[in-house]
Amino acid sequence: MTLTAMAATPPQYTIATLRNLTVSYHRHPALHHLHGHLQRGTLTAVVGPNGAGKSTLLKTLAGLLPFEGELALQVPRQSVAYLPQAASLENQFPISVRDCVLLGSWQSAGAWGRLSLAQRAAADRALQAVGLQGFEQRLIGSLSGGQFQRMLFARLMMQEADLILLDEPFNAVDTTTTAALMNLLHQWRAQGRCVVAVLHDDHLVAEHFDQTILLARECVAWGKTRDTLTTQHWQRARAMAEAWDEHAADCQPGTAPVHAHTAQEAA
Repeated sequence: MTLTAMAATPPQYTIATLRNLTVSYHRHPALHHLHGHLQRGTLTAVVGPNGAGKSTLLKTLAGLLPFEGELALQVPRQSVAYLPQAASLENQFPISVRDCVLLGSWQSAGAWGRLSLAQRAAADRALQAVGLQGFEQRLIGSLSGGQFQRMLFARLMMQEADLILLDEPFNAVDTTTTAALMNLLHQWRAQGRCVVAVLHDDHLVAEHFDQTILLARECVAWGKTRDTLTTQHWQRARAMAEAWDEHAADCQPGTAPVHAHTAQEAA
């Protein structure tokens, strides 16, 4: 296993630390003994063969799955934003585009809180930033795939999260939409946020992402993208995926279960 040493990174720039992280279904691991750091002001791609544990990693970071090992966040849980795959999202609910974007403000407004004029203005600015000005009153079911994804990114903007998790955010969208949304990712990086995205386009990863995690249920490589996306690493990842035994013995991580928590809560 190849891991880039990140221990020298100043603690104030680390947003999440993973130590011996293992996620299992019925004691068979979907992710196996993962170690590494996620840092502020970076774009990190997660790549690997089908079934490699990429979506599982994002769900775990988002606090949606139990795990063993340690996941220490340097930000509050409410400062983590997660965008699942488009196939898992419902787009026929009768809600307007603006109201859907405003759902990104629910943590600040509360379940029964009233949205302020400032929040409504921020939603309109977010829609303008993703090229959807004039769509505010449209029902979300009337949007094309690319427009729907732009709207979801506008909703993410309303969350103002420090850690942003994107699961295949550019699937089924055209190159123009991809370019526009990538510009938004670069803005988030410039603001010191950490973006982690599951992707399948190696050219997009090589052009835009600082760091890459290559998974095959275990970590094949984690580090600078140019060092991770090598032919040797990809060959190893595919060989590991093909050799995986669903009937292997139970995983024994050797650590007690630890559920998602922030570093402050752990202290």
